[in-house]
Amino acid sequence: MIRDDLVSALAAALAAVGVDPPDKGIQLERPARREHGDWSSNVAMMTAKKAGRNPRELATELAERLRADPPAHVADVKVEGGGFVNFHLAPSWLHAVLGDIVEAGDDGYATHTIGTGERVMIEFVSANPTGPVHVGNGWFASYGDALGRVMERCGYRVQREYYVNDTGGQIRALGGSILARAKGEPVPEGGYASAFVKVLSSAYDGPDDVTAAGRWAAEHIVGFIRHQMEAVHIDYDEWYSQASIEDSEAVGETVALLADKGLVFERDGAMWLRTADFGDPRQERVIRKADGDYTYLAGDLAYHRNKFMVRGFDRVINVWGADHHGQVASLAAGVEAMGIARDRLEIRLGQMISLTSGRMSKRAGNAVDLDDLVDEIGPDAMRLLSLLNSIDQSVTIDLDKVRSESKESPVYYVQYAHTRIASIGRVADERGVVRRPLESVDLGLLQHERELEVLRSLSELPDVVLLACTERAPHKVATWVRELADRFHGFYHDCYVMGEGIDPELTQARLWLVEAARVGFKVGLDLLGVSAPESM
Repeated sequence: MIRDDLVSALAAALAAVGVDPPDKGIQLERPARREHGDWSSNVAMMTAKKAGRNPRELATELAERLRADPPAHVADVKVEGGGFVNFHLAPSWLHAVLGDIVEAGDDGYATHTIGTGERVMIEFVSANPTGPVHVGNGWFASYGDALGRVMERCGYRVQREYYVNDTGGQIRALGGSILARAKGEPVPEGGYASAFVKVLSSAYDGPDDVTAAGRWAAEHIVGFIRHQMEAVHIDYDEWYSQASIEDSEAVGETVALLADKGLVFERDGAMWLRTADFGDPRQERVIRKADGDYTYLAGDLAYHRNKFMVRGFDRVINVWGADHHGQVASLAAGVEAMGIARDRLEIRLGQMISLTSGRMSKRAGNAVDLDDLVDEIGPDAMRLLSLLNSIDQSVTIDLDKVRSESKESPVYYVQYAHTRIASIGRVADERGVVRRPLESVDLGLLQHERELEVLRSLSELPDVVLLACTERAPHKVATWVRELADRFHGFYHDCYVMGEGIDPELTQARLWLVEAARVGFKVGLDLLGVSAPESM
């Protein structure tokens, strides 16, 4: 609300000096350095050239007019650099923020409506069901789920989907491995020699057929993967079978759709899709091989036709590992060739994850199963760790730091801040201190810099959520939560809420500050899929 007031004041000042506002509107940002104020606008620099004015001189004139008739909460207006108009606000604006937070509460604060009416599917993980999900895919799972939570808070209707690759060569290889293990024979070349498959094979009593054995094993492995996902607070709305696509007429119907558009041709016995007009550098792709089998691309296009044209999603976001980079251009081109606007499909590629400092798995091999990591550090630590960095950054995790109960452990540091809030409530109950209604409390008593820093962080959450949504970057929420924790710990250390020497009126104001912080932590941690404990 304060931003709207400042924008309106700047617009009025521009009109008063005869300068038109920028075509894209007046923008406000928070200065990187506190000494530069609370809000800053480059409006003078954006409009000066067109108006035939010097940017700094125009900014100075705007600042003089704003100082002469300042909006509410504005203590001073200064000009910085080449023409930035910087607003320095009185603490009262943060007291108003506190009121907004507690009025909106857990369900209402930092919500937006930009996605209202839009149905979004986020497909993530979708690892082949040939063994448990490993840590790398677990990182992508956290990202997909947190992105869904952020988008839901911005008004989107989100469906989370796991595409189960329960057909094809890898399933036949899995079936061959199951049959060989069940007979006590060596695993065939290219098969799956893991201990997990060995244990699973001991329960197989079906036909001696690699496809049947593979699908049986895949079904059981998917059940285990469901458990892995639920253990880290992820519930999928749909587990969509690839076999259901290939066993139906969907692939043939999709190829026919493309053929009707004149985009399919035959050469050397194979069927090709002409993608030159849709941004594909290879210009054409095989969709049916000379032996009559459809390619993976054909099946993937049928699946995406189902997403967009059958189930009617407005937007689809696929979260893939970096090893799928080569599939992006062909899929995007094929989707556009079907008549679906390119910007309705988004593909987010995640980078590699590696671990250090500790033996994590009893299973052989280099991959670490997600459940082993969760058993070691807990689901909350796993969720927060996986969201500290952008998905497109390679990450190495130091498990010793995660295990330590100190500021070096991000999950402990953040959750401990929330438990301190709960402890303040328990102490208040023990001492018979009752928080009065907000309207009867003097929030103007909150003047300590530690108090104001907490409120500044809380005031930023709506912007952080919106940015995390539009940039598909839930790690921005994790960064915000860590900053709030840092500032709340500072407040807790320097500003006693109650006790000897603390004015009862100040206690009341600080109790409401603590409640506002509780709302902020609850919202932020929920967006990350991390619990907000009351004790540790």
